[in-house]
Amino acid sequence: MIGNLDGKVAVITGAGQGIGEGIARVFAKAGARIVVATRSAGNGQETVESIQSEGGDALLIQTDVADHGAVNAMVAATADHYGRLDIMVHNAAVYPLHLIEELTDEALDLTLSVNLKAAFWLMQAALPHFRKQQKGRMLITSSVTGPTVAMPGTAHYAASKGGLNGFIRTAALEYGRENITVNGVEPGYILTPAMSALGDDEELRQMERYIPNGKLGHPHDIAHAMLYLASDEAAYVTGQTLIVDGGSTLPESPVMLDQFYKT
Repeated sequence: MIGNLDGKVAVITGAGQGIGEGIARVFAKAGARIVVATRSAGNGQETVESIQSEGGDALLIQTDVADHGAVNAMVAATADHYGRLDIMVHNAAVYPLHLIEELTDEALDLTLSVNLKAAFWLMQAALPHFRKQQKGRMLITSSVTGPTVAMPGTAHYAASKGGLNGFIRTAALEYGRENITVNGVEPGYILTPAMSALGDDEELRQMERYIPNGKLGHPHDIAHAMLYLASDEAAYVTGQTLIVDGGSTLPESPVMLDQFYKT
C-alpha cells in the first residue's frame, strides 16, 4: 500500500484544526502513531479523540512552537512516550492580515517565530532521533503565498513561507547523506478556519470562479500529498515542495480564465 506508515511515530504541529487535523487523521489511518502538538488543548483533544474513536493511537502535547524550549520539551515527551520519532510535520502557522505600513514589531515577530523559526527548532530537536534510526522525514506546510503568488496584507506571512522553502532546500542538502529527507507542500485556497479572514461565504464562492478545478480545496487534499512525502515510496524525493492548489496559480489573468469558462 502506498503511504503505509505502520509503526511510525509522527509529530504534527498545529493539528488541532484545519490542515494539521487533516494530516493527523490521514496519517493515523495509514498506521502512524500521532502526537498532536498544538497550542490549543481543546482543539487538540478533539483531534486525539477523533483518531482514537477510529482505532488509532494519538497523544496530545500542548506546546507553543514559537518557544524553543517548549519545542525541545515536546519532542522529548514524544520520545519518552513512544520510544522513537520518525516523522516531523511543521504545520502550525499564524495568519494576521496587516499592510506593511501597519505592521507592528509584535505581529512580525509572532509570524516569523511561529511560521519560520519553529522549523529550525523542530529540526534540531528531531535530528538526534532521526539519526538514531538512520532515517527520518521532515515535512513542512508552506504556501503558494510568498513562493509563488502575492496578496495584499500578507508580506510578513509571505516572507515566512518563502523562508521555509529556502529552509527545505538547504536542510535537504545538509542531511541527505543521513537518509533524512526534507520536503514541503504549498497549499492554495483550502477550506480551513483561517479562510474566514479572506471573506464571507459569498466572497469565497466568488474565489472559486478563478480556480480551474472550480472549488476550494480541503485539508485532506494537503494531507494526502504529505502522506506520499512521509512514505517509503518518497525516499528519493528531497528538497522539494508540491503545489496543491486546484490550479489556482496557473492562469495568467483571472479575467481571461473567467471569459474562457463562459464560452
